[in-house]
Amino acid sequence: MTIQPVRLFGDPILRARAAEVTAFDRELQQLVSDLTDTMYDDGGVGMAAPQIGVGLRVFVYDTGDAKGHLINPEWQVDGDEEQVGPEGCLSIPGLRYDTRRALRVRATGVDMRGAPVEFAAEGLLARCVQHETDHLDGVLFIDRLDPAARKDAMRTIRESDWFVAGVTVRASRAVDGAGQAGPFGRNR
Repeated sequence: MTIQPVRLFGDPILRARAAEVTAFDRELQQLVSDLTDTMYDDGGVGMAAPQIGVGLRVFVYDTGDAKGHLINPEWQVDGDEEQVGPEGCLSIPGLRYDTRRALRVRATGVDMRGAPVEFAAEGLLARCVQHETDHLDGVLFIDRLDPAARKDAMRTIRESDWFVAGVTVRASRAVDGAGQAGPFGRNR
């Protein structure tokens, strides 16, 4: 078990597009393991490699109904229904805002050995796929908020006791004002 420090808002790696994975080796397997251990330690339902300082297109997830990892992910919206619900991020501790996402997506990519992976996702899993893929593109959930909510989020971040631009800080068991742990309000 190797738990890594979680990069917080203000760290430049969270705003950079992650590189495609081309080497399916022991280091990649260790990265998937480290991401998983760190996600569980911090009570999350998903975690992307940039959140632990690795600029590769890899994320892990465990929504309770589905768990795994996806490398070089892509997704397509499946239908035109949307969901609006609470979302947060281990890299922005304590913030949760209703965020609009597609209700259903079809995710594709590969696993840590390079084997193709494809699955349909709905609800929380669809939200997780979109959220974690955003991380790999340098996009944070607060970028998806309406202007008023984004302004409020930025004010809250600036006033938080954890925010120091560009500094790596351990985000241990992020808890919001309602006492909910993890990025989507799931307690572990």
